[in-house]
Amino acid sequence: MKETLFTMTMGLGIMVLAAQQVQASTCAPREDVMKRLAETYGETRRSIGIARQGAVMEIYASDQTGSWTITVTLPDGITCLVASGQAYEAMVEALPPNI
Repeated sequence: MKETLFTMTMGLGIMVLAAQQVQASTCAPREDVMKRLAETYGETRRSIGIARQGAVMEIYASDQTGSWTITVTLPDGITCLVASGQAYEAMVEALPPNI
C-alpha cells in the first residue's frame, strides 16, 4: 500500500510540474476554466492542494457523467488543464497506520 501511495503521489507531482510547462492553448483565466467545467461538463471541485511555487492543484468531477479534470492554477490566476478522463468514482478509505 505504501508503494501505491508513493507512486500516486509521485505521479501527481509530475503532473503538477508538467502543468507549469504546458502550452498556452490549454491555459486560460481561472474564471473561464471554472465556468466551462461547470457548464459544459457539470463538474464541481472535489479536492484541492497546494503545489510548488504557490500553484493550486484542484480536481473537478461530475457524478452524473463521470468526467473528471485536474487543473493547476498559477499565482498569476491562469489555470492550466493537466489531465481529464472518464469513470470518476469518489472513494473514502482509511489509510493504514505508518508502521
